[in-house]
Amino acid sequence: MLVKDLKQKKEKDLSKLLLTERDKLRSLKFDLAAGKVKNVKQSRQIRKDIARILTTLNQKNEEKN
Repeated sequence: MLVKDLKQKKEKDLSKLLLTERDKLRSLKFDLAAGKVKNVKQSRQIRKDIARILTTLNQKNEEKN
């Protein structure tokens, strides 16, 4: 996920995307504990995507104020 793509989205869309990414991470953690996941690096990528989304949301909120 690229930052320039995130900056073009509205806050409402970013919030929805944040919820879906957090759900992905949660389910990945359960699958990892059960031994179903082969790509363990995927959790790192999802965490980074969540951080990018949160950073973009915070920047948009600061611009409003």
